[in-house]
Amino acid sequence: MKNIRMIVSYDGTSYNGFQTQPSGNTIQDVLESAIRALSNEDIRIIGSGRTDAGVHARGQVINFQTNSRIPAERWTYAINARMPEDIVVIHSDEVPPEFHSRHSAKRKTYQYTIDTNQYPDVFHRRYRVHHYAPLHVPAMREALNALVGEHDYTSFASPQSTQPSHVRTIYEARLADGDGRLDIFVTGNGFLYNMVRIIAGTAIWVGEGKMKAQDIPSILVQKDRTKAGPTAPPQGLTLLQVEYPE
Repeated sequence: MKNIRMIVSYDGTSYNGFQTQPSGNTIQDVLESAIRALSNEDIRIIGSGRTDAGVHARGQVINFQTNSRIPAERWTYAINARMPEDIVVIHSDEVPPEFHSRHSAKRKTYQYTIDTNQYPDVFHRRYRVHHYAPLHVPAMREALNALVGEHDYTSFASPQSTQPSHVRTIYEARLADGDGRLDIFVTGNGFLYNMVRIIAGTAIWVGEGKMKAQDIPSILVQKDRTKAGPTAPPQGLTLLQVEYPE
């Protein structure tokens, strides 16, 4: 039995998220169907995390157990021959039996992109959220910086979150400004349901002047979802990278 790891990139526009659900049409469904066709095994893959409907990934990590004799490095080519054009496996290898794409992960980085041009860029509409009004970038940076550290992020999680603890650590939260766009980068040891999108929505409210950056510590302490900003639209969010111990 081999434990195969893959790094997958996908445009999530047309899918109902990563994880299998009753309505179907998920990234997991497509990958498992291709693996089944190749190995003739009914395999359930493990993803490093769930991405919502419409959310993208450049570096989603999955793993699965197989008895197939296909060499680990050949899985990339074999799977891609069966993938639609909006899902691509960019790496495959064999990892130790104890490797678990979710439990073994140490750091994840997400990117949220805001189009700040006067008019939306039609060619990037699937990957950016247009914001027509000016945003106060220094205040947004201050707000993001206030989120760094180990906190209970209940105020920044969907009420539908089922995690037993909402304590997480954010190692870095920064904003890059230029070329008619703002990019929010958030790196942490794990994220709650809708957490990055709520962080982005809150940062946008701060940029609009609807909320102050100095409010963030109080919002964290209150552990009340209604105190933070809105959940930003999904298309601006991309899972960039998942990091593991060497």
